[in-house]
Amino acid sequence: MLGYIARRLLFMVPTLIGVTFLVFSLVALSPGGLTASALAATGGGAPPGIDPRVAEAEFMDRFGLDRPFFVQYLSWLGRMSPVKLGTRAQIDSTGDRIYLPRELPEPVMINWPSAVADLDMRARELRRDAAASLGLEPAGEERQQQFRRLRSRYNDARRDYVRAVAEVRVLLAAIAQSAGRPDFVDSSGFIRRSRAAEAPSLLEGLLAPGDQIAGDGEVRDLRRILGVLDETVASQRRTWEAALAAEAQLEVCFRAAPFPQAGLTIIPGMLSVGAPDLGWSRSRSRPVARLIAEALPITIMLNLIAVPIIYMIAIPSGMLAAARRGSWFDRLSGGFFVALWSIPVVWAGTLMIGFLANKQYLGWFPASGLHSRVAADMPLLPMWGPEGLVRGYLLDGIWHIAMPVACLVYAGFAVLSRQTRAAMLDNFNADYVRTAKAKGVPRREVVFRHVFRNSLLPLITMFVTIFPAMLSGSVVVEKIFSIPGMGSLMLDAISLRDAEIMLANSVMVGCVMLLALLLADILYAIADPRVTYG
Repeated sequence: MLGYIARRLLFMVPTLIGVTFLVFSLVALSPGGLTASALAATGGGAPPGIDPRVAEAEFMDRFGLDRPFFVQYLSWLGRMSPVKLGTRAQIDSTGDRIYLPRELPEPVMINWPSAVADLDMRARELRRDAAASLGLEPAGEERQQQFRRLRSRYNDARRDYVRAVAEVRVLLAAIAQSAGRPDFVDSSGFIRRSRAAEAPSLLEGLLAPGDQIAGDGEVRDLRRILGVLDETVASQRRTWEAALAAEAQLEVCFRAAPFPQAGLTIIPGMLSVGAPDLGWSRSRSRPVARLIAEALPITIMLNLIAVPIIYMIAIPSGMLAAARRGSWFDRLSGGFFVALWSIPVVWAGTLMIGFLANKQYLGWFPASGLHSRVAADMPLLPMWGPEGLVRGYLLDGIWHIAMPVACLVYAGFAVLSRQTRAAMLDNFNADYVRTAKAKGVPRREVVFRHVFRNSLLPLITMFVTIFPAMLSGSVVVEKIFSIPGMGSLMLDAISLRDAEIMLANSVMVGCVMLLALLLADILYAIADPRVTYG
């Protein structure tokens, strides 16, 4: 058994990688892909007075969306994996993970007096000088504040540099279009990097006085375009140098570890282990792990109340219906449970709010939430006060979740009860049951010790499928009754197209589903001695 469990745990790794790749691909291949998700989550758009192409390039660089699909997936998988490669991340006070800054994008090499090799040498000099000029603050809060200042300065410098690169590419694209060379321009309206160095030469035949350029914006005169291009290229170089210096100082401060480091080091600077990084919610500006930590206990609480109620009612009724097949109880319980199962949850929840919670009718229960507004000031248990009986915090919570739990449980009675009945009827007709009856074994022992035990396998299968549902939450019930659980969190993430929350929840449910299937195999072997694993 231990060897089988070890093999299953090892096989879970490639299975989970396949699941995550499929989910990531579905999000990326949806209309607009990850870019649209980030735009919808942040409300991104072009600021007034800025070319939309420049704003898009800045946005894509900000969230790393300008990288190839597989690079984005591997980066996301590296954050999700408990095995980390490279330098360990750090955790700030908000719970967000801090990593080394990404490499700056390549500049557009136009009218620069140095070759690529000289450019690399200049970059190393700038980084070395900037790092040497930085004086680190004392460890603790002062160094953390210094890191935040350096990060803010680096983000501003990187944004200015990315914007300057995009402006150069837009101007060169305008030149190429005016020269009748649309093959120089990519689908986003930028000059292709492989043709950028050739674009200025296209102006040689267009420099006659009065010639006009049919480009975007107000820039029309060709000579003015050249002047604007020279200014933009010079701005690109200045911002490139500023971004390199800011990056070098930020890296020095990062390596001084101003914040607690995440995980445990295996090989310094190369390999470590730690908790998965679920990412940062762009729509809520909070770590996804904290959002899930707030919503998951609520969903688990509702299910831990609902699931035992379903099993305590459905399994005994199914056993009794099977033991008394064809009786009035069998027919009445079966018809009643099927009738309940046929009622849509949306309709049932709406009727409960309309009649049981409406003050114009019964008004027995609250319509939404988990507690009253004054529940925090209540004692834990009910007690008598000067104004009469005080419900108490615990009873107030039970009062609020009564209707949501009722919506969660009623539909499960029919499925579990009929499944128990069908499984037991199959075993009632088995030879060993007839032999036990012929030997005079009491009926109660036949039902519980023989028939019910051998009917557990399909019930175990249904039981383990509950665990993923306990994590994903009931979207309909939580939305109807305004319960801030996992269902509401996922529904909001879908409507806001917050890819980080959707991906994190999918991975979490996938992991629990694989572990639940392993638990089912173990329970099979416990319930049925005939089941063995070599």
